Amino acid sequence: MSNKALFDLDPDHTDKVRAIPPDMNTVTPHLVCANAAQAIDFYKQAFGAIEQARLAGPDGKIAHACLRIGNSAIFLFDENPQWGALGPLALKGTPVSIHLYVDNADEAARKAVAAGAKLIMEVQDMFWGDRYGLLEDPYGHRWSVATHVKDLSPEEIKKASETMLTDGGCAGGEAKAGA
Repeated sequence: MSNKALFDLDPDHTDKVRAIPPDMNTVTPHLVCANAAQAIDFYKQAFGAIEQARLAGPDGKIAHACLRIGNSAIFLFDENPQWGALGPLALKGTPVSIHLYVDNADEAARKAVAAGAKLIMEVQDMFWGDRYGLLEDPYGHRWSVATHVKDLSPEEIKKASETMLTDGGCAGGEAKAGA
């Protein structure tokens, strides 16, 4: 093996550009935000995001930014109606939640709320073995935060889900106003 091969993750294909860059996952959320610069600051404060790149357009708005939260990348940019790119606030909601696994879901939810997120569902133990809660950031994006606390078999999860469904749904529902 050559010295170059010691430092190259793909020594046999030195001229080949990788379809998926080495620091990226196959799926990467790409968020549209009203005021992306403020959103970046929020994600840093709420979720410990690290800003990797920011490209401003000629109007000063963010045309592209890349953040890292844990081992995952998130792209975002400012709303641009001319491109058909509207954020959840302009669309009056979102059907999508971004799921974020963390070491401590309770602390992550508290930190996000302190940074300006709205608590939608309080963090609680869930039937599938996670401690889980749901938040909405100031830009209309929904985030579930979870900490895996118990390994369960598929049979245990199925039985627990049947109990949940017969008891009227997910415990907690909407968080109390002001929580």
